[in-house]
Amino acid sequence: MLRVPAIMTIGVAALACLATPAVHADNPDWGINGTFTATSNGEWARKNDAFFDQASLRSTWTVSTQCSYPGECTGTVQSDFGWTAPIYQRSGVWYVKHTVENWIPCPDGSTAPGLQTFRFKPMTPEGANFDMSSNVLVGEDVTTGPSGACGVSKPVYINMPFKLAKVS
Repeated sequence: MLRVPAIMTIGVAALACLATPAVHADNPDWGINGTFTATSNGEWARKNDAFFDQASLRSTWTVSTQCSYPGECTGTVQSDFGWTAPIYQRSGVWYVKHTVENWIPCPDGSTAPGLQTFRFKPMTPEGANFDMSSNVLVGEDVTTGPSGACGVSKPVYINMPFKLAKVS
């Protein structure tokens, strides 16, 4: 049986600690924080894959995020439209999801909810490349109604281009 001197074991353990990168609990450069103008462009909206002109929507979002690693962040979005929802980031793409009550009007006068999902990432002004330093994030706003809503077994969804621009 091979015995390793205690001093050698301590030295190897200390060296391993030095070689391990430091884990930052939160780095403000990794997340997005502040006040933003959120714009969903209804002029280019699609309803169930066909172009369908919708009203464009503009709101103000207050975003607060914390990140454990670059590309792994969570937080909260508060919209001046009266909703609050979680925000999270995976592989550089941000996601915000919330329920829109009474989204689908039914012929019988009832309504069904929709799930609104915003998906976006920072881009260059040309929109061709991923740019972590950009104050403009672009993507899509997709709202989906459940299949079976209003007695129709086909989900309804509306997809619009989306832009999030930092105000402060």
